[in-house]
Amino acid sequence: MAEQLTFTIQNRERIQAVESTFGRTGKMLLKPGRILVGEGCLSKLCRRGPKPKAFFLFNDVLVYGRIMVPGRWNNKQKIIPLEDVQQENLEDGMAMPNQWLIRTPRKSFYVSAASPEEKNAWMGHIEQYKSLLIQAKGLPAENASGNFAATWIPDMASAICMRCSKRFNVANRRHHCRRCGYIVCRACSKSRALMPNISSRPVRICRYCVSSVHEGKEQGKHRAKGKHWKKNSVEDTPTLPEYETSSDDESSEPGYQVPTKWFKSPEDEDYSPYCYIKPEHRSPPICELELDRCENILL
Repeated sequence: MAEQLTFTIQNRERIQAVESTFGRTGKMLLKPGRILVGEGCLSKLCRRGPKPKAFFLFNDVLVYGRIMVPGRWNNKQKIIPLEDVQQENLEDGMAMPNQWLIRTPRKSFYVSAASPEEKNAWMGHIEQYKSLLIQAKGLPAENASGNFAATWIPDMASAICMRCSKRFNVANRRHHCRRCGYIVCRACSKSRALMPNISSRPVRICRYCVSSVHEGKEQGKHRAKGKHWKKNSVEDTPTLPEYETSSDDESSEPGYQVPTKWFKSPEDEDYSPYCYIKPEHRSPPICELELDRCENILL
């Protein structure tokens, strides 16, 4: 009982500390039943290459944001419900060792950890708490529709439009199709389409995706039994935040990496009140003064 009370107090303090790092720009994270499972720094593949991001895993959501001042100030908070997450293990890449793919209906992206052990720990914890959440809510095990957002191809991957092959320059800038994630020029991405899982407003799509979107709309009209939609209408669509038109990672960020910190609850089999930073630290490390005292006792 005492351990449970201690954990509840510590958990509340940790969540409030995470809230404070996002300041007024972040949403409130403290809610009944929510537990902070772990926190750490992972590299996220953005338009202009890998960037360090602060990640926070709770028992019901995954939160991440851009690091402004390490350990003190983050912004551009993103909150992903765990039941929407699908993970895919990947081989190491030249720029992204220990990487894997996180898919969600609104945004999909690559992340990497500092070591294979840290990668496995993150993937395992996400999968564990996702399963527990799905069981508690009685939801299907997987996203049956497979309606995940496309993963954006980084800017550095192509110097030409991936549709018309025109070279990019100051006048001909890079854009991303929200449906396929390809890097395209402005001429090849003039169309807009409503994708409710991504945004409540029409988003940019390339000319090769237009036909597929229109085909889907035609099929939807037949199933709608006479329901008519106005052009670019957002009526009867879910209220979602606007999709980032240029991703959330344009500004440069300094290199920053700290070991992931995992928090245990009294319900866990190997629970210890000590919040270890490294897996091998199952109990608090002994300081040098304590070692000297132990040696004197033995002598």
